[in-house]
Amino acid sequence: MISASVGFQCPECVGAAVKSAPSITSPFRGSSTEVPYVTYTLLALNVLVFLWQLSIGIDESASHWGMRPDVIATDNSYWLLITGTFLHGTIMHLVFNMMVLFFIGPTLERTINHWGFIAVYLLSALGGEVMSFVFSSFGDVSIGASGAIFGLMGALVIAGRRHGLNITQVAVLIGINMVFSFAQPGVDWKAHIGGLVTGALVAAILVYAPRGNRLVWQLAGLAAVFVLLAVITGIESAHLQDDLSHFHTIITL
Repeated sequence: MISASVGFQCPECVGAAVKSAPSITSPFRGSSTEVPYVTYTLLALNVLVFLWQLSIGIDESASHWGMRPDVIATDNSYWLLITGTFLHGTIMHLVFNMMVLFFIGPTLERTINHWGFIAVYLLSALGGEVMSFVFSSFGDVSIGASGAIFGLMGALVIAGRRHGLNITQVAVLIGINMVFSFAQPGVDWKAHIGGLVTGALVAAILVYAPRGNRLVWQLAGLAAVFVLLAVITGIESAHLQDDLSHFHTIITL
């Protein structure tokens, strides 16, 4: 099982660096986003899921609900690309991810509002798992919210840049953690990169959409990202199925 632990450093610095971020004018915005309901809901959901994992066994939950290329390719169980992002391998794995979510989530959610934050989180989670699906070995199992967390960091850089804020601290944190991702054995760096790129792309769609018909542009952009990830998943799944078919043919012969 690939552990997707994240070794983030000083998450307080991330929140402090952008806590004064001005609001982004977006059709996703309501009258105000003072309370980050989505961030708190995701925190609670991840903790509750981990308690459920403890009740049935970490390995058991990962085996049935983690991102598994073999199961996805053979059974078309594509929902595993999302369910795996709500599972964690250890208490520290959960704590690291939730700590970063707690410190940077409210700032980002207040900036792009609830719906924008949901889009960034879920598409980043999916983007991370899709990249892991494409580049992992056939029998690997990947779990963890790290792809979504990296996506939030990438989105924070884009949103901060859009408003002329100093995003140096956030960028440095991303760099440090990318080094950690490659240096630490057992870390799913593929999910980290996939989440980071997807989160930055989604944030760019939200904050740089043309003012005219902005909501239409935003929704079209988000749909395009989802379709792209779906196409990549379909192509890789077909490729794995062809490999399996070829393998079975050789065994039969």
